[in-house]
Amino acid sequence: MPQPKEPMKPREPKEYAGREITVSFEARRCLHAAECVHGLPQVFDLARRPWVSPDDAPADQVAEVVRRCPSGALRYRYADGRAEEPGSPASVERTGTGRLVMRGDLVVRTPYGERRETRVTLCGCGATGNRPYCDQSGPCAER
Repeated sequence: MPQPKEPMKPREPKEYAGREITVSFEARRCLHAAECVHGLPQVFDLARRPWVSPDDAPADQVAEVVRRCPSGALRYRYADGRAEEPGSPASVERTGTGRLVMRGDLVVRTPYGERRETRVTLCGCGATGNRPYCDQSGPCAER
């Protein structure tokens, strides 16, 4: 079994504020599923800086596409303070490579404390440097 790497200290997510919705992005959690860029390319454009422009689509559409992000790297908060509601019941799916894709009202224990989550992809092989989140550095990320 691969040896786990020293865990990375979490960074604050980058926020992209719009008039009706703010999208936050935690780069270390991104697994490049590309749900965002395929779902709303006018909002999520990797060739543009800043790459997220939340005002380029209706806020409800932005929220719907953010909810497709399996890793939880993308999150949203409406201007009135509403945020994503966790799915119920919680679900856990093991991918063919061993990653655990979870949705629901989750508490994830990390080396730096507990985090409340609604969507996560956890490492199934233990080789991640972003414990317990998958960072695609071990065999569970191979396709």
